[in-house]
Amino acid sequence: MAKFLAVYTGTPSAGPPPDMDEAALGKGMAAWGQWMADHAANVVEGGGPLGKTKKVSKDGVADVSNNLAGYVILEAPSHEAAAEMFKGHPHFTIFPGDGVEIMPVLPIPGQG
Repeated sequence: MAKFLAVYTGTPSAGPPPDMDEAALGKGMAAWGQWMADHAANVVEGGGPLGKTKKVSKDGVADVSNNLAGYVILEAPSHEAAAEMFKGHPHFTIFPGDGVEIMPVLPIPGQG
């Protein structure tokens, strides 16, 4: 099976919105846990939320913003099959996430 990186996208601030009550947060986390359990055979690395970003370039190190909120690495028979796993995901059905971007992890040129 092929390996895929799924990146959860959202607002620059990580985590649930400050006005989300404990019941809604609990419901969201339970749904997320159920998604992980339902796809446990495909999850290679459970990933997690992402924090503030630093960019390193020829100009040095700088604090930057992006819409990356978290990630998970999984295996699936195809890109389409990997994407299908995220339909109705709690990241955007319960939490205020924008979506999930799924991309294949390609071999390093010259190494396979």
